Amino acid sequence: MSDCSHDCSSCSENCSEREQDLSAKLNPASSVKKVIAVVSGKGGVGKSLVTSLMASEMQRRGYQSAVLDADVTGPSIPKAFGIHEHAQATEEALIPCYSAKGTQVMSINLILDNETDPVVWRGPVIAGVVTQFWSDVIWENVDFMFVDMPPGTGDVPLTVFQSLPIDGIIIVTSPQELVSMIVAKAVNMAKLMNIPVLGIVENMSYFKCPDCGKEHEIFGSSKVAKVAEQFGIEHFARLPIDPVVATMVDAGEVESVNADALSELADFIEKGE
Repeated sequence: MSDCSHDCSSCSENCSEREQDLSAKLNPASSVKKVIAVVSGKGGVGKSLVTSLMASEMQRRGYQSAVLDADVTGPSIPKAFGIHEHAQATEEALIPCYSAKGTQVMSINLILDNETDPVVWRGPVIAGVVTQFWSDVIWENVDFMFVDMPPGTGDVPLTVFQSLPIDGIIIVTSPQELVSMIVAKAVNMAKLMNIPVLGIVENMSYFKCPDCGKEHEIFGSSKVAKVAEQFGIEHFARLPIDPVVATMVDAGEVESVNADALSELADFIEKGE
C-alpha cells in the first residue's frame, strides 16, 4: 500500500509487510526454563570458553545446565567438555550427550561421522540445523541453557534471536577488541530484538605472574568497566590469560576450571533479576 507506515501493530491489513512469527517450537518432551546466548563481535575472543564456564558454574550450583552449540562451522564445545561419542537418536528426536558432571550438550560434532569433518554449508542450511537443535532435541528439565553463538550478526545469530526464546545475552570480547563500535553492534542487535544484555566478559584481560603475583595487561589496558558504563551494562567480568586453564580445556576438563571471576555474573543470572 502506498500509504503504509510499516507499523504493523496499528494496521489490520493482511499484507506481505506483516511480521511473521518465526519462533521455533520446543520439543513436547523437553523442558527449558532460561535461555542465554553468548555472543561476540568477532571470532577468537573466548566465547566458547565463557559458554562452557557459565554452564559448568550453574551445574556446580545444583542447576541442570545445557549447551546448545550454535557455532556449526567452528564447534568446540564437545571437546571442552571431553565428549567424543555420538548423540543418540530415536524415531522422533535426538538425545543430547551428557558431560561427566551432567551438563547436556548438543553440537554438530556429535552427529558428524568424524569430529574433524568440515561443515561446508550455506547460511540458511546452518541456521536450519540450529533451529533443529532446539526443536528436535529432547532437553531434560533444563534450568539454564547457554547458546554458544557464532561471531557477528549474520544468519545464525538472527535465526537464534528470532526462533529461540532468548532471555538475555552475554557479550564476550578481549581488550584489543573492546571498542565502542564492536560492543555497540552486539548491544544494538540485542535492542533490535528486545533482548536484555546481562553482562560483558573481557577475556585475556591480564596475565598474573605466578612468582610475584603482579598483573600484566598483555593486550593493553582493560576498558571493560568504561565500556560497560557507556552502554549501561551493570555486570562485567575480567578473565585472565591462564595456561593452566587452556591446558584443562584442551584436555576436556572445563568443568574442573575455577571460574571465580564469573561468580558475580553467575549470581545475577541465578537470581534472574
